[in-house]
Amino acid sequence: MGDQCPPQIVAYHAQQCVEKYLKGFLVLRGVDFPYTHSITWLFELCEENGASLSDLREAEELTAYATATRYPSQGLRISKAQAERAIELANKVRLVMRQMLDEFGISNLP
Repeated sequence: MGDQCPPQIVAYHAQQCVEKYLKGFLVLRGVDFPYTHSITWLFELCEENGASLSDLREAEELTAYATATRYPSQGLRISKAQAERAIELANKVRLVMRQMLDEFGISNLP
């Protein structure tokens, strides 16, 4: 991340990465889910439907980043270190979810 890279945007996209992988798993399992950005809630739904994600629960902290960039009045300032941690957490979730998707026969993801 260079000096000009906005940490809020990076953290937002890391949150979106995790959210979309979890929702993708739920779609694959045929599970209806509510409109939510809550990583905690999505983890719970995934675990109720066969995913073993307890080692990834630290990624729940990304939930706050879902709205931080869209609603700056919330006052959530995100540092470069927090953005880098968000990337790290998103990558952990991404790797596990891709492995699970591969077990379902879904591979060749970009």
